[in-house]
Amino acid sequence: MDNFFNSKNIIEIVLKWRLQLAVVVVAAILLSVLFSSPIFITPLYKSTCLLYPSNISPYSDESETEQSLQIFQSRDIRDSLVKKFNLAKHWGIDSSYTHFESTLVWEYSQRVHVNKTPFEAVEIEIWDQDPIMARDLINAMIEAYNKKIRAMHKEKFGEVVFNYNYIMGVKRGFLDSLKTRAEELGIKYGILQYEAQTREVLRAYLSTGGGSVRSAEAKAMKKNLEEKGGEMLLLSEMMRSEAGAFSAMKMDADRALLDYNRDYTYVNVLSKPFVADRKAYPIRWIIVVFSTLAAFFMAILIIGAIERSKFRSFSTERNEG
Repeated sequence: MDNFFNSKNIIEIVLKWRLQLAVVVVAAILLSVLFSSPIFITPLYKSTCLLYPSNISPYSDESETEQSLQIFQSRDIRDSLVKKFNLAKHWGIDSSYTHFESTLVWEYSQRVHVNKTPFEAVEIEIWDQDPIMARDLINAMIEAYNKKIRAMHKEKFGEVVFNYNYIMGVKRGFLDSLKTRAEELGIKYGILQYEAQTREVLRAYLSTGGGSVRSAEAKAMKKNLEEKGGEMLLLSEMMRSEAGAFSAMKMDADRALLDYNRDYTYVNVLSKPFVADRKAYPIRWIIVVFSTLAAFFMAILIIGAIERSKFRSFSTERNEG
């Protein structure tokens, strides 16, 4: 009894029930061929693309590839593809269905796969019943990705440009106020260049001995320099410092404006998407083989159970007799 299902018994069962098993095998082959046909299973074509991200800066501790994965899997890109290609209708999802949104999201997740390769590249796979659509969806996804990154950069650098312009406006106003005050000192007190004028006044004052008209002018200038020279010297230093700071900030602002106006692409495509010439799903021969094997072994188990039941009945009758 314990060895009822040993290899010898199995062979005997197969030989005894060979006709029935042949019928089961043939039926399994025919049914698996039928149920794996386009009548029951929609054939899907796969298009793939391999790319590396470029011209982006990673956030936090994530890599550029991980950042790209998050963006490719974002709702914005998914919604743009759904809207552009009317995927709900293309995939046969009724918009009046109660769970339309969740069904659409699930179908999208089953057909669109974005993964990271061991070499830090991004691999996009799209499965669709239309091979051209599969290829076009990948191209549209890359286009949407570029637009989203570009929009993110414009938003970020737009804030930088705005802040630079604001600070430069403040500095420009302050620098203009310094120049205005310096011009007032020049017009009212004749002070233009403190150090040079101080040397000239001292030379004129000493050479005349203090008794000529020139000496009187030198005295007046000396008085003006004593009263307002320090302020003029401070204004000159402040204007020089502010002009240098303004010039450096202007260079940074120009770079930020260049970043804001740039129109880059943000992927380097290694393997372009293609139109598949043969379906990738279902693989019918695998379905047929496994279905047939499953049916065959199931039939063996059922036949074995029948034989075992008969053997028990026979043993019981013999013992009673």
